[in-house]
Amino acid sequence: MKTRAVRLYGKKDLRLEEFDLPQIREDEILAKVMSDSICMSSYKASSQGTDHKRIPDDVAENPIIIGHEFAGELLEVGPKWAHKFKSGDKFSIQPALYYEKGPVGILSAPGYSYKYIGGDATYVVIPNEVMEQDCLLPFRGEGYYPASLSEPLSCVIGAMHANYHTTPGSYQHKMEIKDGGKMAILAGVGPMGLAAINYVLHREERRPSLLVVTDVNQARLDRAASIYTAEFAASRGIDLRYVNTGKMEDPVKELKSISGDQGYDDVFVFAPVRPVVEQGDAILAFDGCLNFFAGPGDPNFSAMLNFYNVHYAYTHIVGTSGGNNDDMKEAIEIMSGGLDPAGLVTHIGGLDAVPDTTNRLPEIPGGKKLIYTHIDLPLTPIDDFEKLGKENELFRELAKICKRHNGLWSVEAESYLLKYFERN
Repeated sequence: MKTRAVRLYGKKDLRLEEFDLPQIREDEILAKVMSDSICMSSYKASSQGTDHKRIPDDVAENPIIIGHEFAGELLEVGPKWAHKFKSGDKFSIQPALYYEKGPVGILSAPGYSYKYIGGDATYVVIPNEVMEQDCLLPFRGEGYYPASLSEPLSCVIGAMHANYHTTPGSYQHKMEIKDGGKMAILAGVGPMGLAAINYVLHREERRPSLLVVTDVNQARLDRAASIYTAEFAASRGIDLRYVNTGKMEDPVKELKSISGDQGYDDVFVFAPVRPVVEQGDAILAFDGCLNFFAGPGDPNFSAMLNFYNVHYAYTHIVGTSGGNNDDMKEAIEIMSGGLDPAGLVTHIGGLDAVPDTTNRLPEIPGGKKLIYTHIDLPLTPIDDFEKLGKENELFRELAKICKRHNGLWSVEAESYLLKYFERN
C-alpha cells in the first residue's frame, strides 16, 4: 500500500512524499491515520535532527515519519494480535515506548524514530513493540481529534501524578498534588497549560481549593477564562483566578497575597524562561513542589533556586516529560466522562501544511495546530473561518458550527470537514 507522509531527513529538512509501505508481518498492524496534532517536541526534533536523542543517526538515508499525537483506524491486524485488535477499531498511541530494541534503543518513539509509523501520514505500519508495550490504545469515543489530544493530555496527567509532598516526621514521600491545596500554573494559557487547567477542573479526585493561572498575554488569558470559566471551577470547589503578571509591580508578592501569604503547594512552570522558573520557586509554600514541565531547547538552561528554603521549608523540584500508558488510559477515560480537549485547538490544516507549520511552530500564535492527514488545506486559524466563509462554502459552514460550540472545534466540525473533502 502507498502512503503519503511527511518525513524528516535532517535539520529542518521535512518533505511531504508518497512511497510504498512494506507488507505487514504477522506481528504488525496496518492502520489509517486520520488526525495528528503538532507538538513543540516535533519542532525540536526537526530543529535538532540527528542531535535529538530520539532521532536515528541515519535519517538522511532512512528518513522517519514525523508526528506523535495521532489517531485513526486499524485496517489489517497481523495474526499475533488478532485476539486483541480487529479491523475497524479506532486507536490512539502512547509514543513513549521505553522499549530497548527500538531504532535508537529505549528512547525510540513513533514520530521520531521509525520509517513506517508517525502521525503525519495517511497510512502506517504499527510495529510489534508498540503492542508489546501495550501502547496501542483503543478509543471508543466520538471523532478523532480527542484521541489525538489524549497524548498531550496524558503529559499533564503524568505531571500531576509526579508531584510529591513529604510526611512530617519521616522521609516518606506522598505522590500527587496536595488535595485541597493551593496550585499555580505559570505561563499557563498555552496549549499544554490549557490541557492542565481542563484536567484539574474535570478530575474527580485530588483537586486544589485555589488555582491561579498566570501569563503576560491578556488576550490569551481572556480566551482561557472564556473556555474554562471561574463559574464552572466554583461548581467543582475550586477558586480559579486568571492573573496577568506582566501588569504586576511585584509578581511574587502579589501572587503570594492571593494565596493568603502562605504560598503554593503545587507550582507548574509551562515555559522554559528563567524568570518564570525563579518566580515559581519564590512562591512555593512549606513543603511546596515545583514541577518544571516545559522542556528547554538549550542543554545549558539554568535558573536560581533558593536552597535556604530547600533546607528549612522542605521545598523541592521535579521535572516531567510525557505521560505513560496509565496516563494515556486515564486521559481517554476522562474524555469519556465529559472532558472535551477542543479548547486546545486554534488552527486546522491538511497534510500539506505540516512541514512549514512544524518548522515555524514557535512563530505561529495560538494553541494546538490540528492536522487532518487525508486532506490538503493551508493551516487556518479557527478565528478566520467567518472571514474566509464570505467566499468559501467550507469555511462558511465551519464558522457556523464553531459558533454553536462557543467558538471551538468539535466533532461536528470535524465530521463536516471530512465529508466536505469526500464530496469534493
